[in-house]
Amino acid sequence: MSSSESSYGDIHRYEPARESTAAAIAIVLLTAIEVAFVFLFAYGLLSGWGLTDIGNMFLGGVLTVVFIDLAFILALYRKEFLPDVMIVKKRRRKWEDLYVREDQVDGAEVGAGDAWEHVKRAIYPYYKR
Repeated sequence: MSSSESSYGDIHRYEPARESTAAAIAIVLLTAIEVAFVFLFAYGLLSGWGLTDIGNMFLGGVLTVVFIDLAFILALYRKEFLPDVMIVKKRRRKWEDLYVREDQVDGAEVGAGDAWEHVKRAIYPYYKR
């Protein structure tokens, strides 16, 4: 964290996206290839290519290419068109996750009448208070 005072929830670093033209053209071309392979896969399913061993492996390879192409499209989009933002977040203490009040952090005395409530709360910490 930097030496300046940052309150929780503030944007610590913001770098705008590059938005390069080459990346936009690459995404359009990869999308066209994606659509072609999706149609090839759909045609292969409807034509019954998956009923033979070779056809089944071919359809699996086409589906693999579809997902790898989609991964490249998403990676390019994230790198070139989404801003780089880092937000400072508050780290909660463990006892806050159990909805324990600050005066109950160290525990409480177990009374004879409330023993069953303490057992229920020990088994299920989100039991109504």
